[in-house]
Amino acid sequence: MSNTQQSDDQQWREQLTPDEFRICRQKGTEPPFTGIYCDEKAAGIYHCKCCHQPLFDASTKYDSGSGWPSFYAASDEHAIEEHLDTSHGMRRTEITCAHCRSHLGHLFDDGPEPTGLRYCVNSASLRLEPY
Repeated sequence: MSNTQQSDDQQWREQLTPDEFRICRQKGTEPPFTGIYCDEKAAGIYHCKCCHQPLFDASTKYDSGSGWPSFYAASDEHAIEEHLDTSHGMRRTEITCAHCRSHLGHLFDDGPEPTGLRYCVNSASLRLEPY
């Protein structure tokens, strides 16, 4: 690990809880049905926990039954980056914040209309700002 990476990790550890650091910076996941936003119904904008970049509008959130907050669209086409994830013997699409590269969760093509997408996101990666 480079000195820059160690320095960055230390800054993130100071800003995030240990669980948030594990999920956001080390590509972890929270157990299903445990995240604070799993059943949240409030209107607002979901922001990146790490850098506060707007990611999802609550109007695109739906109950996927998966145990994680799910959205059918990002708030902006440039807000989220997609990466191939072959961990755990699967082939999935990881989603990260385009601004700070924080791990958010995964993208699946089994969502509702109008997009058919399911952005399956860890609550620990998000911060809701009601409007």
